[in-house]
Amino acid sequence: MKNWKLYNALFIRVLFIMIPFFFCIFLIYKTLYYNAILVGFFIFLLLFEMYFYIKNHSLFYDKTLLSILQNDFSTNFPEEYKKENFKNLHLLYNKLKVQQQEQISKEQIYQSILNNIDTATLILEKDNDDWNIFLMNDCFSHLFKVPKVSHWTYLKNYLPSLCSEIENVGFAEIKSAISIKIEDKDLQTFVLQTSSTKTFDKEYYIILLDSIQRVIEKKEKEAWINLMKIISHELMNSLTPIRALSQNLLHIVDQEQLEEDDFEDIKSSISTIINRSDHLQVFVENYRKLAMLPTPTKQMTPINMLFEDCMRIMSPILKAENIELVNEINSSRSILIDKSQMEQVIINLITNSIYALKEKTEKKMFLSSYTENNRFFIIISDNGKGIDTEIRDKVFLPFFTTRKDGAGIGLTLSKNIIEAHGGYLSYQTDEDKTSFVICLI
Repeated sequence: MKNWKLYNALFIRVLFIMIPFFFCIFLIYKTLYYNAILVGFFIFLLLFEMYFYIKNHSLFYDKTLLSILQNDFSTNFPEEYKKENFKNLHLLYNKLKVQQQEQISKEQIYQSILNNIDTATLILEKDNDDWNIFLMNDCFSHLFKVPKVSHWTYLKNYLPSLCSEIENVGFAEIKSAISIKIEDKDLQTFVLQTSSTKTFDKEYYIILLDSIQRVIEKKEKEAWINLMKIISHELMNSLTPIRALSQNLLHIVDQEQLEEDDFEDIKSSISTIINRSDHLQVFVENYRKLAMLPTPTKQMTPINMLFEDCMRIMSPILKAENIELVNEINSSRSILIDKSQMEQVIINLITNSIYALKEKTEKKMFLSSYTENNRFFIIISDNGKGIDTEIRDKVFLPFFTTRKDGAGIGLTLSKNIIEAHGGYLSYQTDEDKTSFVICLI
């Protein structure tokens, strides 16, 4: 709505000026010049008052709008302005002030969250062709012993290797490992991950750094937690029935006279206890195999001989399961390995492929190898059911298995053997094929 009070005030002032103006003209017409001069002076005073009235209102508008543009909401509105001519301006000012306070609160919360995460985080804001530091969390500052500087140029004085790495790729999105020297300490390796984003006319560049050692420790902790869950599950599956049956036996032998049915219960309970004890013994023996893997006794072994011996064992099973084997391994190369341990790995992987092909009508298995960058790769693939998404992070977990008759140590043991040889075991899976890759250095 219009500010009618302001317009009314101006109209009254104009009216008060026009009346003496016409009266002044009348006096001049009557040649009463001195009187006309006095009235003219009065008109001048009225014009002067109206000028300052309009100027004060205009100045207040300008001052308030300038405060809004500069995000300065420290000025308080006079009480009389909140209800009269500046009512709408006051409402706008107050609404923007509340929005700014809410935005500041949100920013403080976001900054608090970033300061409490244990990943070094740096956010840059682009200013023309330069980058300013929009936010540096506490982890970044403490980890790299860097004060919270405001410009990228200053950061280069403290972390030249990191800044050079990012500048070399032109502030593009990257994910790699980087070695950074912190003060006078040795080089430390970090996982570097960057991304960029745009909001309105602003461009931001986000840098995340994680210590490799911390990532490994986190993975090891997660692995230990999962392992303890499995061990606890296995132990409770055996100890719970053993305890219940033991209590039942104690109750039976406490009777004064035993009947024929009691002897049958005793035999059944003892048999179950023995079975569960055997299961525990096998479980502990499997764990011992994982925990006490002997150091590989390495010898130069021809690759063809290694696979010939493995296939001599597995061929009858493949034939019985109607599995077509595509063997592309034909290498005269020899590798430094513990032959018996490596045979165990290959047999474990082939056995897993046989199980994965159980429900397939067309069963195919593929063996291949290649050399790249002085590393030797062995690939064992099949066109089986693949690895479900929800269990992909558990395939190498000790005692985890999807097979009813499986112990859950085959892949874990295989992985440990390959790592003991200085290599690694990984897998790749899609809709058509699942491959386990052995890399030997």
